[in-house]
Amino acid sequence: MKKLLLLTFILGIFLTAHAQFPSGGFGGAAKKATVTGRITAVILDSLTKKPIDYATVSLITVKDNKSVNGGVTDEKGKLSLQNVAPDAYKLMIGFMGYKTKTVLVTTTPSKPDNNLGTIYISGTGNTLADVEVQGTKAVIENKIDRMVYNAEADGTNAGGDATDVMRKVPMLSVDMNGNVQLRGGAVRVLINGKPSGTMASSVADALKMIPAEQIKSVEVITSPSAKYDAEGSGGIINIITKKSNAQGVSGSLNASAGTRQNNGAFNLTAKTGRLSVNTALGGNFAYAQNSRVVIVNNTALNNGGFNNLSQDGYSKWSRNGLNGSLGVDYDFNAYNNISSNVKFNRFSNGGPGESDFIYNSIFQKNISDMDMTFSNVDWNVDYKKTSKKEGEEFSISAQLSAGRTPQSFSNTLIPQGSSTGVTTQRNNTSKNNEYTVQTDYTYPFSKSTTLEVGAKGIFRTIKSQFDFSSQDFDYNQDVAAAYGVINFDLTKKLKFKGGLRTEYTSISFNTKANGIQKNDYLNLFPSAIISQTLKGNTTLKLSYNRRLQRPGQNYLNPFLNDSNPISLMQGNPYLAPELSDNLELGYSTFIKGSVINASVFYRRTGGIIESSLTTTVANTPLTTYINVGTGQTYGFNVFGSYNPKPKWTIMSNFGLNTYEVNNRLIDFNTGTYLNYNIFLRSAYGFSKGYNFELFGVVNSPRRTYQGKTDAMVFYGASFKKDILNKKGSIGVNTLNPFTKDLHIQTVNNSIMPTGTVFQSQNIYYPLRSFGVNFSYSFGKLKFTEKKKIKNDDIKQDQQQGGMGGIQQ
Repeated sequence: MKKLLLLTFILGIFLTAHAQFPSGGFGGAAKKATVTGRITAVILDSLTKKPIDYATVSLITVKDNKSVNGGVTDEKGKLSLQNVAPDAYKLMIGFMGYKTKTVLVTTTPSKPDNNLGTIYISGTGNTLADVEVQGTKAVIENKIDRMVYNAEADGTNAGGDATDVMRKVPMLSVDMNGNVQLRGGAVRVLINGKPSGTMASSVADALKMIPAEQIKSVEVITSPSAKYDAEGSGGIINIITKKSNAQGVSGSLNASAGTRQNNGAFNLTAKTGRLSVNTALGGNFAYAQNSRVVIVNNTALNNGGFNNLSQDGYSKWSRNGLNGSLGVDYDFNAYNNISSNVKFNRFSNGGPGESDFIYNSIFQKNISDMDMTFSNVDWNVDYKKTSKKEGEEFSISAQLSAGRTPQSFSNTLIPQGSSTGVTTQRNNTSKNNEYTVQTDYTYPFSKSTTLEVGAKGIFRTIKSQFDFSSQDFDYNQDVAAAYGVINFDLTKKLKFKGGLRTEYTSISFNTKANGIQKNDYLNLFPSAIISQTLKGNTTLKLSYNRRLQRPGQNYLNPFLNDSNPISLMQGNPYLAPELSDNLELGYSTFIKGSVINASVFYRRTGGIIESSLTTTVANTPLTTYINVGTGQTYGFNVFGSYNPKPKWTIMSNFGLNTYEVNNRLIDFNTGTYLNYNIFLRSAYGFSKGYNFELFGVVNSPRRTYQGKTDAMVFYGASFKKDILNKKGSIGVNTLNPFTKDLHIQTVNNSIMPTGTVFQSQNIYYPLRSFGVNFSYSFGKLKFTEKKKIKNDDIKQDQQQGGMGGIQQ
């Protein structure tokens, strides 16, 4: 009944918005059709007369100095700006190492197209005042609510996966398992603006499925508006994959082979007239390598008892994944479009392991085997309608995600002096189905004032079945949401964007042992951004938003995972969501060819979810999840880029934030700790298409309310040569070449009513790798993204069990 009411509510908003369209939305009758044209040009170096590829071009209206269009030149220096309304414009052209050039251009209804011919730009020690950081190619873009890292322009990414890419994105920190944080807060990871159902189990594993060669860019959204789902206390990360939207046939091919893993990716688009078909296929295979695991558990009981458990061994896990997609896009006419996309992911991880266990001086050997498989299908259908009024848009979308996560493991404990042992086997099949319907409507009252409204319903069903029927877990979560956002100019240089989102969550779960439990809650999420444009291409912004973090599947599942007999894991279905309030002040400027982006922020989060070390009745260490208390975080972030020479780019990012959790109910406070992350990158483009890059990442020790994890350092280099008229490249790359293993220690201390527990876990992860890579693009590539469903409201699992080792 609740699902029916939610669906009725959403369809009601859809019909109301749709009924407005024939009369032109909120503004009355539709305006007459506006003739649009295009502006074309060829950009050349004034001295060499050679084409300038990847030059940035902005089209700005003369009357209000507002940017309305833009793009980059292709490898031949050609520029084409489409759908340009008749008006008087300034065309600003720039590239790092060249003077910015402004050209006046006018188009009229009688002559909407304007070919500017050849435009020459000259080099300088300084650089343009624009929104992109340019080196050999654009790598970083700064926008009002996000930073964009262009992964395809970074040669050191070749041969890796999405986890390797994320380690180099400014403001992000990635731990040894691939779990991501944004400025010390939890994040929601989207792919092309929407999640894959595979991430419902583990974001870290889902990221390992994506070859780096398939990633175009990564958007780090620090100030999401009310239009976004409220998930992610730190913000949102959106991974944009490569896709072509050009007439004819175009695509790309990437392949890499190395000592750690091998990747392959293929993308193809065929477009003719109104119809476009695109497909993608990718795969990765990681060699099985030994990851050494050393764990020590000491439990001191108040009654004088003491238990010592230790483990020293290895896991030899292999990893392979396959993903593919097929999409169709059709324009019925200039105002109506429908598209559909089917995406498939399959990923497996596991293998054998062997460890020596010592329990209170009693020696045993454990022979283990683990197999974890993740498979998921996402199918979405999107309809979009625009009108003759520029900027007015209505859309309705539906998405189905069906995921399966079968897991199995076995342990054979062999006592000292014996050749046989006792074997324990477990099997778990988890099903995660998700249905979503969403509608959005955008109405521009004027060029400076826009209203956005929408509604959404998400219906989730999780079923987890074990070989012990008493531990079966059924979980249902339904979310109904509605939002409104208004965007307007307070003055010519002062802009405001604010909104309110409401979300109602209905939860029911059945553990069979305890019957049906319910947990419903209603939340309001306001957001506001004020930005001020100052002199010298400087921007100042102040933003506020409220965010939420719901616990994901593995956080909730009460199944007792004893795949590691001396380090058990169990979810907690009674977890409450995290709620956070975020305040940020940001500053960005361009100074003599340098780009500086800085921000200070404050975040208060209630109901913080963290892992918690405790013990079972038999005093075996058990890790579960709890709401530990309220946290306050202060921090700042500084990003800078400098070009000592036109083809040499140096960039760095430094982030610092505090960690503190307190719980007044139990009179508990962790104290205040400092976390930091540092990112450095140097890229140099030589003549004849040779490029060399170096990068390094340092993540500080990570604190929790019970302990800390050691700092992590990643570094690497790549050398690449453009071939086949810059349509292809071939190169070599390396990661941590001087360090065979990444050694990470995690220490936790837990004080309980019955005693204290100490746990030390040492992981030796084989990270060093060398590889070769090849890429080739054909056709004329123009990457664009269409509007899709965006579910970004679930806190994902950040750990996996096994032997306590890292998943390679």
